[in-house]
Order: sequence, then C-alpha cells, then structure tokens
Amino acid sequence: MVARRICSLGLLTLALVPLLAGGRAAPRAGIAAALGVAPDLDARLARFEPRRMSFHGEGLSERERRLVNKLVEAAAAIEQIYWRQSDPQGLELYRALESSGDPLDRKVRRFLKINGSRYDLVDELRPFVGREPAPPGRALYPPFLTVDYLERTYLPGHPGERAALYDPYRVVRSKAPAGPESTELATVPYHSAFAEWLEPAARSLREAAELSEDPAFQKFLRLRAEALLSDDYLASDLAWLDLRDPKFDLILAPYETYLDNLMGVKTSYGAAVLVRDEAESQKLAVYQKFVPELQEALPLAREDRPSKRGHLTPMEVMDAPYRTGDLLHGYQAVADNLPNDARVHEAKGSKKIFFKNFLDARVNVVILPLARRLLREDQAGRATAGGYLASTLAHEISHELGPDYARTAAGKREIREAIGGDFGALEEGKADVVGMFCLKWLADRGAFSRRALEEAYISYVAGNLRTMRFGVAEPHGRAELTEFNYLVEHGAVVRDEKSGRYAVVLAEMPRALEALARELLAQEATGDRARTAAWFAKYAALPAHLEKALGTVTDIPVDIEPLFSLGPDVR
Repeated sequence: MVARRICSLGLLTLALVPLLAGGRAAPRAGIAAALGVAPDLDARLARFEPRRMSFHGEGLSERERRLVNKLVEAAAAIEQIYWRQSDPQGLELYRALESSGDPLDRKVRRFLKINGSRYDLVDELRPFVGREPAPPGRALYPPFLTVDYLERTYLPGHPGERAALYDPYRVVRSKAPAGPESTELATVPYHSAFAEWLEPAARSLREAAELSEDPAFQKFLRLRAEALLSDDYLASDLAWLDLRDPKFDLILAPYETYLDNLMGVKTSYGAAVLVRDEAESQKLAVYQKFVPELQEALPLAREDRPSKRGHLTPMEVMDAPYRTGDLLHGYQAVADNLPNDARVHEAKGSKKIFFKNFLDARVNVVILPLARRLLREDQAGRATAGGYLASTLAHEISHELGPDYARTAAGKREIREAIGGDFGALEEGKADVVGMFCLKWLADRGAFSRRALEEAYISYVAGNLRTMRFGVAEPHGRAELTEFNYLVEHGAVVRDEKSGRYAVVLAEMPRALEALARELLAQEATGDRARTAAWFAKYAALPAHLEKALGTVTDIPVDIEPLFSLGPDVR
C-alpha cells in the first residue's frame, strides 16, 4: 500500500495520510509534490540523455543466451542491495511512485532511478525531493555518526572493535536509539545484512557456471558465489585474474567506496554483465608489456614502488548490456580497474575493463560537443575519441601503479584507511595524472606517437571539463577540478579572456603533470590525511571563470542515462 510505504519514510505529515488511504493510486496532486521537489527538476533530468544499451545476442548459442540471463539475474539482485546501502527511504519512495500517473511523480521516479537515491549525484548530493540531507556515510553507518566521535571518543574506549568498524564488508549500526554522545555501536557482516538478495545471487552464479563452457570462468563463478556468502573475495578475485580472453565476463562484488564519504572504507555493491569485443581487445596488447617499466619510472621513492614484474595485467574491451549498483547510478563509468584489494595487487595485479558501448556514448554525447564549445578553436578539433580512449586506458593502468600501502607513523596501513573520506577523490586524481605521465613515457620510447600524445593531452582536458560538472561531492568531479586548477596555476592550461575558451599549453603539460603526479603519489605513500585534506581545500574550488564557462554549456548533457533491454526493475 502507498500509505504504508510513504509513512515508513517519515517524509509526509499525518495530515497527508488520508489522501493516500485509497491504496496504490496516487492522490490527485501527486505524492512528490507533497514532499517538496526541486523546482529545477526538468533541468536536472535534461543533464542525462537516455541511451539504449542493447544486448546484441546475434551469433550466441541458446546455451550462451541462458548463461547471460543467469548473470543478469545475479546482477539484478545486486541492484536491490545497492539501494539499501545508498538510500533505503529513497527506495521506498521509488516503489511508492510506481503506479502513479501524475507527471511530476513520474519525473521524480525517473530521477530517483538515475541517482539510486533522493540525492543528486552531480549536484553536491543535494536532495531533489524532500529536505533531508544525505548522511555522509549514507546507510552504511548511523546517520549521526561522525569521524570525531568514532576515532576520538568511541574507539579509545573500545579498541577491540577497530577492525570490525573499519571492515569494508560490515554495516555499522547503533545498538540503541541513543544519541551520538552515548551510543554503543555494532557491526553486521554484509553477507548477513543482505542475505535476502545475496543467496539468490549466489544461486544464479552457480547455475551460470553449469552453463559455461569455459572451465576458468566456471571456477570463478563458483568461487564468487561462495564469496558473496562469506565476504571473503580473495580467492575469487585471484581466479578472476586467471581468466584468459573470456568471451563472457562479470563484475559482481562490493568493490568501490564511493558511498562512504564518512570514513572512506565501506564498500558498495556493483555489477556488470560483459560480452567481449575481440577486435578492440587485441589492440590493447601493446600496453600490457610496459606496466612494470611504468611502475619503475614513477616520480616516487623506490621503497614506495613495489615491483610489478610477473604480475598479470589483463585488459578487456567489452560491451556491457546490463549494469547495476554503483556501476549504474549517477556517473557512468567507461572503464574499471579491479579488484581494489592491495593483497591481489601484490600477488597478481589487476584487470582493466573498458566498456565500449558506454565509452562511445560518452565521447559522442558529451566530450566532443564540450570540446567544440569550450576549447580554443584551433584545439577543439584535436579532442578525439582516440585521444580520450588513450587517456582512459592510461588512467585504468595507473590505478595499479604507485604504492600498495601507506607508510605512516603508526606503521603500514591500507591507503584508503589512512586517507579516510578523501581517498576516493585522491585515487581518481592519481590515476588521471599518473596516466598522462605514463603516456609521455611511452611517447619518449616510441610506443606512442607525438601527435597522439598531443591529442591525448587535449582530450584529457576536454574530459576534465566534462567531469568537473559533477561537482565536488562526486569523487571524479572533485579530483578533476583539482587537476584542472593545478594545471591553470602552473600555466599548462590558459584561458582566452576574449572568447572565454581554454587552451592546452602543450609544451608545459609534461612538467606540470609530472609535478602533480609526484604530489598525489606522495600523499598516498605517506597516508597523510591532513596533507590530503589541505590539498583538496586549496584546489577543489570552482573559480569564477570556470563557473561562467560551464554555465554556457548547460544544454550539453552531463552524462547518459543507460536504458537496458535486459533485467527487472528494483523492488
């Protein structure tokens, strides 16, 4: 019943309950209007251009089609979990609006789906329905919990609970409805908290394994099914890296920490069903052999550059006909570098996946139109799909490069734990900048042409102009704003006062990028939280000239809204 669902939100006053008592049909004025909706909702929706991400099953056998369907079943269960990590009340509202024919309700429901919450992911997490601000830890912690209370008040009195509270696979709960001054905390393993959806996801993976004709993929699927029910992903991650040119692949795990703006350690679930693009995958082979040399060339102390020799660096170009969780909502990733476990990086490395259908959409819908409008005329045409692909490839390679752990005064620590809530943005910035440093290194050795390097520089800056539109609450947007401001400060990007357009000073880019890479790598190597916080305080601010420039391109979408022909809706 709508009345029951809305009341569970705590968003409507008792005066509205009689309006909803008639069942699932929405009141004449609509549900969303009673909650309060951002007046610019139409403009927010216009930032996302709907794009059909079709499943091209031509040439697949009936058995392979059934395999894909089982993978989709598992990924659909992951979507259920993500909403409950991101914004359970937003999910209740999304479900309540399902039967409404009110135009405003339909718009709100669509934007809820785009964001996976009531919070606009490309507008500093501001609520677009209701007035409740986004808790910094979303639904992964009690809403009142602060870093200061946890680290200075609670943990000194409960030192034995530190490991559980920092565990990336445990939800933190309050034992009683006490306030933040006296609350006792408890943790619940993900495999218990989300068992209702993890158990069917694991079952679907086992059934998919029975349909696969690839023994290595079968092994991975079975191990991943076990991992979902134990929160121990190491064995399945290692098996994932053992796959060799798989026809089908799958991302399905709680990998990223983008929802955790409180401590920066709690992971959220995401999934992508993948079908190989063989021709494009073959083009990436040239980069794989250079990864060890790139690690050794970094502007970083030797002790912070663990050897990558003998590590696997599989790279795949795949179409993603279905994505869920943190791979679906808000920012649409065109590539990924996984897993994030430093133990896996030490043992074998990581896998780079490029989502060809999403990359093509981003370039055509956003990157090239922005370049034509915001870059100086002589450079606008030199932002290219090839240049952007090169910078994206280098970015993903560079997630694996640099230190595996931070060397702090307290000893070796996980970098994300040492840095805290700023880690996501720091790591994205490091990957961006180290990636461009690596392209210069490749060009110096003849593995990448000078012309291609210049196009990559220009395309990288065009990509900055795109991603900064996400705002500083989104890790990628925050990272690229700091990069852009640094490049402007050091003369590698300049603005023409008359036209308002930007130009890349190609001769200055190598020097500025190397200096920037050295700084971001050092922040990760030292795990100096205060240094990173000061860095973002200085550089993650939108200057007036950039705000004005971005205000002239509001008609260009910020990103795409993927529409899939596969999979059910969230329930």
